[in-house]
Amino acid sequence: MNIGYDGKRAANNLTGLGNYSRFLIGHLADQFPENQYLVYSPKIKSARQIDTFFEKKNIELKLPRNGNFLWRTLNILKDLAQDNVQIFHGLSHEIPFAIQHTRIKSIVTIHDLIFLRFPQYYKFIDRKLYEWKSKSACKRADKIIAISEKTRQDIIELYGVNPDKVEVIYQSCDDSFKTPLPATALKRISLTYKLPEKYILNVGTIEERKNLKLIVQALKNVDEEYKLVVIGKQTSYFKEVEKEMEKLGLRNRVIFLKNIPFADLPGIYQMANLFVYPSFYEGFGIPVIEALYCRVPVIAATGSCLEEAGGANSFYISPNDANGLATAINKILSDSSLQKEMKEKGLEFVQKFNSPLVTQQLMNCYLNILS
Repeated sequence: MNIGYDGKRAANNLTGLGNYSRFLIGHLADQFPENQYLVYSPKIKSARQIDTFFEKKNIELKLPRNGNFLWRTLNILKDLAQDNVQIFHGLSHEIPFAIQHTRIKSIVTIHDLIFLRFPQYYKFIDRKLYEWKSKSACKRADKIIAISEKTRQDIIELYGVNPDKVEVIYQSCDDSFKTPLPATALKRISLTYKLPEKYILNVGTIEERKNLKLIVQALKNVDEEYKLVVIGKQTSYFKEVEKEMEKLGLRNRVIFLKNIPFADLPGIYQMANLFVYPSFYEGFGIPVIEALYCRVPVIAATGSCLEEAGGANSFYISPNDANGLATAINKILSDSSLQKEMKEKGLEFVQKFNSPLVTQQLMNCYLNILS
């Protein structure tokens, strides 16, 4: 079977949707090597993780035969037909126009509809473009994959889609988070980034929706021996976080790490005492399952899908309740038996997102739309 993918992210993005795309296609290629996986992109970025991805024999980069700015949305159909593609999977909210008039079956993955739930976080033109593309794709695709039950509910409610058309297939995370690193590697990572002996970890873009300021506010009421380590790209919201740190006198208790090599990230997770993720809204919450695989207790926010990612033995607080967050942090950090239980049961729960299981579910989805 020849399966085609919108590979713009896989071939060019080093984080987020790029990682998701490479992870999904790479595991399919390993688990079902009898198929050919064709990755369509208008260009390719030179980077180690992208180069390694395309080294697999049954993954092939497909650049435009007659490229122009309409290629991904329209002219790509000619290439798909010439390559005898039976299924095309749009990995991020869009599929080519008019694909529904061809013999090619189509699937679109919808990661979230945050731009509709929280429009204030997006520019007007961006919001309208995202809505137009994703709503059109949901209407025209043969199948819609939602990455959480919450996202599935949003698609059905906000776009009026038939529930039978939407299937939940969760994401996993990179396998490097699933194996404890040796003590020598952890020591090297700790020394390289000057990590404190005890710390709370937060990973994600430093933007208003991710709600880092709430952790800073809670930190004021947490034992001073614990620092806060933050990993993520800074946006204009970072200035608000800085002001809050200055106001509360916490400048020396918050450490910001930039440009961390992906290979070192699991080690930083594994040495953390606690992972906190108080985002107002997420489509799923990959950092939560990364933490659980790394045997780190998790506190996340209510209101979106984070309970799906964290399971029953993680803690959840309102994203507006700094005192509640401080109480939850102190309860976990002061109780070693609770920490042990959260680590063990969290690791047990997160197996439902394991790569072979998720990959099999996706292949079943492909085969079902062909039958």
